[in-house]
Amino acid sequence: MTGLERFSINQMTVRQLPLPELADACGRLGVGLVGLWREPVQEYGVEATAKLVRDAGLTVTTLCRGGFLTAVDPAERARALADNRRAVDEAATLGTDVLVLVSGGLPAGSKDLRGARERIADALAELGPYAERHGVKLAIEPLHPMYAADRCVVSTLTQALDLAERFPAHQVGVTVDTYHIWWDDRAPEQIARAGAQGRIHTFQLADWTTPLPEGVLNGRGQIGDGSIDMRAWQSCVEAAGYTGPIEVELFNDGLWARDGREVLAETAERFVRHTL
Repeated sequence: MTGLERFSINQMTVRQLPLPELADACGRLGVGLVGLWREPVQEYGVEATAKLVRDAGLTVTTLCRGGFLTAVDPAERARALADNRRAVDEAATLGTDVLVLVSGGLPAGSKDLRGARERIADALAELGPYAERHGVKLAIEPLHPMYAADRCVVSTLTQALDLAERFPAHQVGVTVDTYHIWWDDRAPEQIARAGAQGRIHTFQLADWTTPLPEGVLNGRGQIGDGSIDMRAWQSCVEAAGYTGPIEVELFNDGLWARDGREVLAETAERFVRHTL
């Protein structure tokens, strides 16, 4: 299939495919880019995964995920920092220079959003230099506000950039994900702001479909099935200077229940149809 030069399939979109099957399916379809997730990579083995993708001719565009940096308890905070350092190490081993960060929700019993965001900044001050030494950039991903309580207190690109700008762009930038920002009328100007500073470290696509499922986490729609103008957002990101890979990352029970190779082929076709 032509038009897939920048298309990256995020592993979560076809999580039903074991890593060897994913690598084989990408090769057969002509997909050369893949975004990986830590849990299946750790299960297969980090070094083994690095060899697998290398032998398959695949380039790893991102590793998901680090983050969850809002803890107040010192021991819990120390564990989170140690886990993020391991995530940086894993990203470097896999050959990707981008670690996506989901920052974390409010600690149990807390209502202090501002304090939680400051703890993220404190953690980035430690993790940014460590990542730089390993050739890895940290990409703060703002998540839709419905996730603010339990998953990510960073809800907008404005908030993400306000954090990232405290650090050099080669250490900390942002993830632009259509699913999480499409509703925000300030997002285009913030994409331009991020691009001017060289802070767009990855660009991800997922569509918004309703009704959202119970629990909302697995509600990301297949490209073209929902309300988001993918081509318009891609144009916005490219106007900001981003020319890198474009990942499709879908959490969707319906897609996971289908044949993974079929879903991969459909996702690639939708990418071509709705972004080119």
